[in-house]
Amino acid sequence: ERIADLVPSHVVSVPDANVTIGKKCTTLPVEVVVRGQLSGSTSTALWTAYAAGERTIYGIDFPDGMQKNDPLPEAIITPTTKAEQGGHDEPITEADLVADKLVDGALWEQVRTVALAVFERGRDIAADAGLGLVDTKYEFGLDADGVLTIIDEVHTPDSSRYWRASTVDERLSAGEEPENLDKEYVRLAYVRNGYDKLSDPW
Repeated sequence: ERIADLVPSHVVSVPDANVTIGKKCTTLPVEVVVRGQLSGSTSTALWTAYAAGERTIYGIDFPDGMQKNDPLPEAIITPTTKAEQGGHDEPITEADLVADKLVDGALWEQVRTVALAVFERGRDIAADAGLGLVDTKYEFGLDADGVLTIIDEVHTPDSSRYWRASTVDERLSAGEEPENLDKEYVRLAYVRNGYDKLSDPW
C-alpha cells in the first residue's frame, strides 16, 4: 500500500495473517538488488568483491580507499540472475542482462526507475523508524496485461539489510559492525565457521 503510487503489486488481499491472495504474473528472470552502502558478506555482495581487489563490480567503477560499510554516493542496482530451485544466483551487469535478452531494454529502464524509487521510499520510511535501509532485493513480473508488477516481499528483514541508525557512527568508529536487524549475523556465523555455500552441509 505504501508504494502503490510507484508500482502495482501482485497482492490482491490478505484475508488472514497466513494467507495472501495475489495476481498470477510472469516472473522476470532477474533479482533486482539495490544497494546504498559498500557492505555484505556473500559471494554476490559488493564488499566481498571490493575486498578481493575488484574495482569494477557489476559494471560499476569504484575508487580505491573505500572501507566496509561506507555509504555509496547514490543507490545502485546490482542485479543477479534468478537461479532455479537449488541453484545459486549469479552476478550480472545491467548491460549484459539486456544484451542476453533476459529483460528487454525498455522494460529494464522501467524496472530500474521503479526499483530506485521504491528503495528511496523504503529509506524514508525506515528513517522515520530510526533505521537505515542498507540494501534490498526486489522481484518483478508482468501481469496478464503486461503491466510491470512487484511480486515478492518488500523491505522485510529477509529481503533487506537494516541498521539501527543511532548506533552506526559509534560502532563503525569502534571498528565494529553496525547493529543490524536482519539475517547478516547468521551469514557471518557460517563464514566464521568455514561454510562457503558450495561445500557439502555439515
